[in-house]
Amino acid sequence: MNCSVKRFGILWLSFFSRAGLWSSISSHHLKSFFSPLLDPLQFAYRANRSVDDAINLALHFILQHLDSPGTYARILFVDFSSAFNTILPALLQDKLSMLNVPNSTCRWITDFLTDRRQCVRLGKNVSTIQTISTGSPQGCVLSPLLFSLYTNCCTSSHDSVKLIKFADDTTLIGLISDGDESAYRREVERLVYWCSSNNLELNAQKTVEMIVDFRKVTAPSLPLVLTDTPVTTVDSFRFLGTTITHDLRWEPSISSLIKKAQQRMYFLRQLKKAKLPAQMMVQFYTAIIESILTSSIAVWYAGATVRDKHRLQRIVRSAEKVIGCSLPSLQDLYVSRTRGRAGQIAADPSHPGHRLFEPLPSGRRLRSIRTRTSRHKNSFFPSAVRLVNSL
Repeated sequence: MNCSVKRFGILWLSFFSRAGLWSSISSHHLKSFFSPLLDPLQFAYRANRSVDDAINLALHFILQHLDSPGTYARILFVDFSSAFNTILPALLQDKLSMLNVPNSTCRWITDFLTDRRQCVRLGKNVSTIQTISTGSPQGCVLSPLLFSLYTNCCTSSHDSVKLIKFADDTTLIGLISDGDESAYRREVERLVYWCSSNNLELNAQKTVEMIVDFRKVTAPSLPLVLTDTPVTTVDSFRFLGTTITHDLRWEPSISSLIKKAQQRMYFLRQLKKAKLPAQMMVQFYTAIIESILTSSIAVWYAGATVRDKHRLQRIVRSAEKVIGCSLPSLQDLYVSRTRGRAGQIAADPSHPGHRLFEPLPSGRRLRSIRTRTSRHKNSFFPSAVRLVNSL
């Protein structure tokens, strides 16, 4: 490819990506083109996929496994060092070619990533210009998709180990039975080897593990070691924006949401003092307060305690008193959003959760998901099936 064509290609991709126009012009085309090629357990930059889907599926794997006696789960939350900055354009091109991506598209992407010139500005000081041919530009809409394609071949080879990805957020879930952790540890070793072979650096200091174990009699678990560094075991972790605890209770996550919502109630009261019209206050509430209260509501609401649901609803009632009109209840919002999400998953055969919405021979109802514990029963997929069947 000659210099003028290459320069035009770089300017074209760079302009649309950095100006935010890439999303409106080509994002849908890219998603529809690359989605069939991506690992089903990669949830980023996919049509009809969301952060909640990744969390719900991870919890379903764990809870379904824990329904059997003598089982527990080990969850490794992997952290990469400067993930997007480690992409090797030549290696990415090879990976794209293996996915049967057209040669012209491979070359355009490779040229976009190579020989990029950048500098750093701090106040009035500007560094010397450097030429970079590694990584993907920061803030580029294309970067998460390129990283997803770069790590597409990083998958688990064992049924009892699930590797869930959301762009560079990678989670390895080991479903342990009868104390046999050999498959889980082998997959951890494979992940470490794969990263070293693909120029990805694992940050062992920030990589943590959580053990979910409800057995009455437990034995101390041997710690994992990554690159000669023991992995820290934690009781809770903020997984894709939602706090997951080792006992799978939602109080910490709900308390955090309530605290944020209460802080924003101050501004609603100030708007009331300023005599803002009720309609505008409702809009403010919906955008600033309700959005916090309903953050990932399909993940945790069914499993929340009655006390926590009352705590959440009290904020809604307080907002109603300030505004002077009724507002949608959290129960209604949960039902509508869960049914809507269930409908989208059921209509998408490529979604990894699609098989869980299996219609009965009559076609009028879905087959119920068997559960043995209330934890599993109140998780997203069993609850969504019940809500769809109640229509």
